[in-house]
Amino acid sequence: MRNLFYFLFFSCVLTSCVSKKNQVIRQNILTLKDSYCKAPFKYNYSKTISSYNSDSILAANKDLKENFSDQSILILNALDNLDEVHEIMKLKKDNSLASQVKVLQLKTKINSKITIALTELDAVAAEFDCEGERVAQIGAYVDNLNDSRNNKLILYSIVAGAAASIAGGIVKDNGWSNAIDIGGGALGAGFGLATLNPKGRKVEFIHQRNLLRDVWNEKLESPNFPPFVWYMYTEKKFSNKEKHSIISSMKERWLHYQFDDNKLKADQSVIFSDGGYYRSNDLHNRAAMLNQMQSATRTINQSINYLLLDLDKLIL
Repeated sequence: MRNLFYFLFFSCVLTSCVSKKNQVIRQNILTLKDSYCKAPFKYNYSKTISSYNSDSILAANKDLKENFSDQSILILNALDNLDEVHEIMKLKKDNSLASQVKVLQLKTKINSKITIALTELDAVAAEFDCEGERVAQIGAYVDNLNDSRNNKLILYSIVAGAAASIAGGIVKDNGWSNAIDIGGGALGAGFGLATLNPKGRKVEFIHQRNLLRDVWNEKLESPNFPPFVWYMYTEKKFSNKEKHSIISSMKERWLHYQFDDNKLKADQSVIFSDGGYYRSNDLHNRAAMLNQMQSATRTINQSINYLLLDLDKLIL
């Protein structure tokens, strides 16, 4: 009997520690319901949208193809710098000091636009990174809830089995002893079966500014992205195979890997809403999708890097 007392005492202490830990987590989780990743104020970007008729843009600027790739020409068009480049090419035919100074002035103007574009890409990538970290914190919280619940049930199952075993040894009556053994076994099995909850616990997670929703809807413009970044996402010429845009390819992967090719399931997912109750699997999917968009955003820097190399070759 004394052994049973000690066992129950330590079990209660362990359960109490887990409960206190969860209380602390619940208090901290309140700070994660409102996003701290969005900018402190909304910048009103120019509503000018670059033309998506890339073939006509490239045809109208055939003279640049000797010095620039198709992607570089389209970026120059998106930055509204084609006139400056045409003028530089004319000035390069004149070796006078005045022409050289003018070329440097025009290059500075182009570089200024490129710098703004790079900072926009960095800002968007940083928000994806921050949102990914925010989701990871929520995911860790839900995983902890699931683990704590399962640990409690396993502990109760062990306690029930141990208590039944000890009690059965104390009780001398065979009938009562058998009843205690059966009851304890059934109770332990019940606690064990209760751990088989594949969906697990859920938690409320709010994200009214939902960047992933804009990507999933894939419209020609988005209020949550700088127009230049959104153009780079949605213009087919900037993807590897030039058949689908960056975000069209991304959506295909999401549909296949995150939603098992179920379009209706994806459209109704909490991931593309203003927020709601998330389970662990949804949180991990959201975190993965945010990280994928962050990586896709950073790869656009490669195209801008090629443009800078083309510009340097032109100026030299």
